[in-house]
Amino acid sequence: MIGVFDSGLGGLSVWQEIIRILPDVPVIYAADSGRCPYGSKPKEEIIRYSREMTQLLVDQGCRLIVVACNTATAAAIRALREEFDLPFVGMEPAIKPAAEASKTGVVGILATEGTFRGQHFARAREQFASNTHLIMQVGHGLVEWVESGQLDGPEVEAGLRRYLEPMLAQGADQIVLGCTHYPFLRPVMERIVAGKAIIIDPAPAVAQQALRLWEALPKGDQATSKQPYQWFTSGDPDRMSNFLGQLGFPAAREAGAIRMVKEITHE
Repeated sequence: MIGVFDSGLGGLSVWQEIIRILPDVPVIYAADSGRCPYGSKPKEEIIRYSREMTQLLVDQGCRLIVVACNTATAAAIRALREEFDLPFVGMEPAIKPAAEASKTGVVGILATEGTFRGQHFARAREQFASNTHLIMQVGHGLVEWVESGQLDGPEVEAGLRRYLEPMLAQGADQIVLGCTHYPFLRPVMERIVAGKAIIIDPAPAVAQQALRLWEALPKGDQATSKQPYQWFTSGDPDRMSNFLGQLGFPAAREAGAIRMVKEITHE
């Protein structure tokens, strides 16, 4: 099995890509919505939460873990790899493809505070964007909108305009989404950008890396199944089921389809 976790519901953008390219592989998704967002939390706290979410997935039999959270990747993936003897896939800032594709030499990046603080971002910036002007913007409030299922509307559009229009005014022709929650707001972003810039979602590339690592596992670890998907949350199961229903997974609305994390971790 493959385990996917995020600070909340945003990692479902990655989960969707994984189940699309690995339809016969059982994939468990765990959302730490009860403690979301991670973006402004101290590094030590994020590492502890990430360990707990990883242990939850390992206890369910997962042999590959996808850290579908940019903040958790930046703060914790090194510690997770040292502690757990199994492969991990993390979120990489999509600076390289954005810098390579930019014709103006200006790239906008919308991310969390935790992502911008992380070594992954600093390394990618130094390695791939030394000749690129990066416009870095913290997406205050965006995670909370997605967690509440508010994916459109005047408030969302006004907030996104506040972030995106200055990027466009400075000549950005590539806009990188540095948080897995943000792709769920992409339809509104596309309206605002109106073809003036390309919006880059790293989820497909992360799913491809998960596919490569899955295929490299010993055959005994590559279990396949037609069983229903499994979802866990440390937050409100009804909120998660409603969100999954919006994504086209009505089975999540069935009683008991989504389990509380505390039932597994005995917190």
